[in-house]
Amino acid sequence: MSLVEEDKKTAYVDQPDLESRGSNSSTSETDGLHPIYRENLRRSLSTRQINMIAIAGVIGTGLYLGTGKSLANGGPASLIICYFIIGVVVYLTMLSLGEMATYMPVSGSFTTYAKRFGSDSFGFAILANYWFNDAVSVASDLTALQLVMSYWTDFHFWVISLIFWFFILFLNVFTVRFYGETEYWLALLKVISILIFFIISIVVNAGHNTSHEYIGFKWWSYKDAPFVDGFKGFAQIFVTASFAYGGTESIALTAGEMKNPVVGMPKVVKTVFWRILIFYVLSVFFIGMNVPYDYPNLSTKSVTTSPFTIVFQMVGSKVSGSFMNAVIMTSVISACNHALYAGSRLAYTMGVEGYAPKFLARTNRWQVPYVAVLITWFCGGLCFGSSFIGAGDLWNWLQNLVGVSNQIAWWCIGITSIRFRKGLESQGKTHRLSYKNWTYPYGPYAVVIFVSVIILVQGWSAFAPWDVSSFFSNYVELLLFPACFVFWWLVRKGKDKFVKLEDMDFDTDRYILSQEEIDEIEYSKSLKGWTKFKYNFVDNFT
Repeated sequence: MSLVEEDKKTAYVDQPDLESRGSNSSTSETDGLHPIYRENLRRSLSTRQINMIAIAGVIGTGLYLGTGKSLANGGPASLIICYFIIGVVVYLTMLSLGEMATYMPVSGSFTTYAKRFGSDSFGFAILANYWFNDAVSVASDLTALQLVMSYWTDFHFWVISLIFWFFILFLNVFTVRFYGETEYWLALLKVISILIFFIISIVVNAGHNTSHEYIGFKWWSYKDAPFVDGFKGFAQIFVTASFAYGGTESIALTAGEMKNPVVGMPKVVKTVFWRILIFYVLSVFFIGMNVPYDYPNLSTKSVTTSPFTIVFQMVGSKVSGSFMNAVIMTSVISACNHALYAGSRLAYTMGVEGYAPKFLARTNRWQVPYVAVLITWFCGGLCFGSSFIGAGDLWNWLQNLVGVSNQIAWWCIGITSIRFRKGLESQGKTHRLSYKNWTYPYGPYAVVIFVSVIILVQGWSAFAPWDVSSFFSNYVELLLFPACFVFWWLVRKGKDKFVKLEDMDFDTDRYILSQEEIDEIEYSKSLKGWTKFKYNFVDNFT
């Protein structure tokens, strides 16, 4: 076996368990060991890029457009409550995932863990499900781009979507630094625009609007508000909120190409809490305050207007609305870019794990899985081609499919996290964890229970009155996931079983710190005051 290059992921067998490492230790943890690595990806994503992507990189159509549909369906109170509940679920999920990704940073992330600590069939089911999620997300974002463009013109804006379809291919088929740097600046733009949105929302609510009147919580007692359509309206928001939060868990996929993931991944997880509180919960709070749930064209079968754009229009300037719509357009492109990145790494994992032909694991001179990128990009384009049925109709369908797929991924992460910790405990290796999920065991179990309930109740509106389209868009994923599981179980001729706790492999792909990384950690622990804040926060974004 060849030696591992400095920027590749490494793992070691027969590793000594060092329960403590003193500053005077003269023996390296890797002395005399043989590295095992299965992936050939370059660690080129910096902490600066990863942190910005974690904060705002995956914010896209779900927040900017999906909140309009959610407000129209459930009203302002249902909107903020559902987004808060899903936010808690996502945060608990990320704590569990961060623990595993820090210990074993691989590009397959939770799909690889599902196989390693579950079974081959379980791993294939979640891998196929989430790859499909990302391919559909590419199509969803390209379709949403048409809805955003309709704010300005009735031109054949599918042409614009087609141009950007090729543009995101360019960003992903070359060195991963292209993807990382593009996402950094687009994410920074989103952060700035949302902060401006908060200021504009306060100004508009205080009376500086086209009606020249104080709004306050006027729309919370307007007609059927704050709970529109009762429990049915409330339940509908879960799937659109899940779509909006979707992609947060895919940040862990970058662990396979992150520099020093043992330090970087815990920082990423810590930003998730603030991202949820500031960018999601506060955003829907201001939207519910300033936009009535029955605002014209907020969400129809043919037109979807962003509540963010509506609030900017309330200032009385068409330019303001156009500015926000332009920001939303770049955000859609950013989300599409991230979906292609994540999907391609999952397709690559299929090749590495033996679920698909090995050619999917081929990389180019920049160690980018170009075959996986091309296949995911092409499949996303095929789904996008279905937009001839109507961009509004298709986007609603894709939104529901991706939302349920995200929920299934969170459910699987919860299950895998529980088995991961039980396996470590069974083998007496819990002390190896450099980052621990402080909510275990309650957090992972809460995720499994909450997500199970949410998946079952969110399609309530499809039953009264009976709506075939709504039923299938909410529940078809519940058929695809077990179908994938059974398919691979049959491929294995019924011999596939969940791995026993004592047989789990905690050595392959385990990340071993270099001496330079150990020194960096020790240095960070010695810092105090402003220097510590600068190192842990400011330096991570500049």
